[in-house]
Amino acid sequence: SSGNSGQVWLGTGAATDGRGGAVAITVGSGTSSAGGEVRVMAGRSTVHTGGMLSFVSGEGTATTSGAVVIRSTNGGTGGLSGSLFFSTGTSKASNSGLVYIGTGVATGGRAGAVVVSVGSGTSGSGGNVFVKGGRSTVHTGGAVSIASGEGTATTSGAVMIRSLNAGTKGVSGVLIFSSGSSSSGNSGQVWLGTGAATD
Repeated sequence: SSGNSGQVWLGTGAATDGRGGAVAITVGSGTSSAGGEVRVMAGRSTVHTGGMLSFVSGEGTATTSGAVVIRSTNGGTGGLSGSLFFSTGTSKASNSGLVYIGTGVATGGRAGAVVVSVGSGTSGSGGNVFVKGGRSTVHTGGAVSIASGEGTATTSGAVMIRSLNAGTKGVSGVLIFSSGSSSSGNSGQVWLGTGAATD
């Protein structure tokens, strides 16, 4: 048929002297096999951009806005906690999508921080953090750029790359700055230098 399909709204009414009601979508527990799934998927379009999926916390007009928490629950005694995947889809005719993680602008204070951290463990080596540029089979591979924040009125921020202190029975971690090998030309350069001073 022609025209848009109908909308489905799930929500609570406004509260004039209290807290707004909650909306909970949950799957019941089971005693065999994997737990039930909850799938939220935007609409598909054959001629335009697909539908958007938006998770937005509530505005705090007088104080702090609400948090958005996306996490897996703790694992049991015989398993791992669930994985989190943040990824764009593949693209057949153009660039794949962008993954952007950042904080908003602060007009009357300090901008929020972005922390990427691995939790501690009690056995084995600590977990790794990998930051890797994209691979290309026809052009230059993607760059990895680490830059401090600009200080338009004073000093720009520092960039610190270091290993942490060793414990009582080990050595501190190694720092390796190296370019990759080359099979048909010069290998890459490693530059260490300061910027130019205009005054």
